[in-house]
Amino acid sequence: MTTYGLLVFEEAEELDFVGPWEVFNVSARLRDGADTAVLVAEHPGPVRCNKGLRVLPDHTLDDHPPLDVLHVPGGRGAREVQLHNPVVTDWIARTAQQAAWLHGVCTGAFLLHAAGPARGRRVATHRSQEDALQARGDVTVVRDVRYVVDGNLVTSQGVSAGIDSALWLVGRLHGRDHARAVRRRIQYDPAPPYLADEPVLPG
Repeated sequence: MTTYGLLVFEEAEELDFVGPWEVFNVSARLRDGADTAVLVAEHPGPVRCNKGLRVLPDHTLDDHPPLDVLHVPGGRGAREVQLHNPVVTDWIARTAQQAAWLHGVCTGAFLLHAAGPARGRRVATHRSQEDALQARGDVTVVRDVRYVVDGNLVTSQGVSAGIDSALWLVGRLHGRDHARAVRRRIQYDPAPPYLADEPVLPG
C-alpha cells in the first residue's frame, strides 16, 4: 500500500497538486484501492488556492496517517509565504525523514529547500524562478528539463510537468506498464509522451 500526502496551503498553485492528485488516485483505482491519497494542511478549514479554488483538507499536519510519498506544490504561497512558516517547514523536514519519496512541483522546490530536503540536491523548478532558487545557495537548479530525480527527491517544472513527474513516480513504485495504464486512463497525451526511463539523474 502506498499513501500519498499532498500538502496544500493558501495560494498553492492548483494544478501543481490537482494534476498529481489525479495521477495518484487513478493509480490507486487501477490497483483496486490498494493505495490512498490525502490532502494535508496546517489548519482543518478550507484552503483558498492561487486561482481561487477552495479545497478542504483531509488531515492537518498533526493527524495524518504515515506518508510514503510527500507532495509539495508551488505557487506564490510556496515561494513567498510558507517557506517562512516554521510550522510547515519543520513538518516537511520531519515528514521527509519518514517518507520514501518526496515530490515537488514548480516552486514547491523553494519550500523543500527552506525545509532542508532539497539542500545539496539537483532540482527543477518553474523556469521563471530558476535564478531566484539558485541564488538561495546549496542547491543545483537543472534548467530546461521537465523533471529531475535526485535520490528519493523528484522535482519538476510547473503545472503539467507535475503530471509527468507523478507518472514517473507511480511507474517507479508500481512499474512502467502500470504508469502507462494510468496515462491512458487519464487520456494524458503530451508531446513527447510519458517516458518512464528518461528522468534527469545526477551524474
